[in-house]
Amino acid sequence: MTAKNQATIEDLSRIPDNGKAEIVNGKIKSTSPTGDMPGRAGGAIYVSLRGIERQAGGRAYPDNVGFRVNLPNRKSFSPDAAFYVGKSSGMKFPEGAPVFAAEIRGENDYGSDAETGIEAKRKGYFAAGTLVVWDVDLLSEAVVKVYRAADPGTPTVYRRGEMAEAEPAVPGWQMRVDKLFD
Repeated sequence: MTAKNQATIEDLSRIPDNGKAEIVNGKIKSTSPTGDMPGRAGGAIYVSLRGIERQAGGRAYPDNVGFRVNLPNRKSFSPDAAFYVGKSSGMKFPEGAPVFAAEIRGENDYGSDAETGIEAKRKGYFAAGTLVVWDVDLLSEAVVKVYRAADPGTPTVYRRGEMAEAEPAVPGWQMRVDKLFD
């Protein structure tokens, strides 16, 4: 930690066992590992995004990639899957927010405190420049809620049997909701 007790991006690289964490309100916020279903769903999103990289003009990222941002209360994001259109940063965190981020709920992501945190993180994504955020809830009939920076209070909801999308962040990309359960 720095002299002012504010965590830095460099502090994230020293997390034991390369654990997943973000910098929120000047502190390192660790995230527990995910379970079976959320992990597989994140992998399915990444694989699907990877197949459209050239067409959509960006790069897909799996879980545990940190994106460096400069918000008053947040210095990084680590989505469960993402699509990014910035320059390659080599071995460093990509600079800036992804245009698309998928956040997949784990077993501890339910209840009023969790909802408050999820909403705050989504607002942070939009403030950093993310265009579309998926809130994936594998236990709900409304499996994918697609939030857009242009209208953050009105999500588009996708259920099993439907095709979800991430317009305008990933043009032309669609994914069958059922693939999140394979």
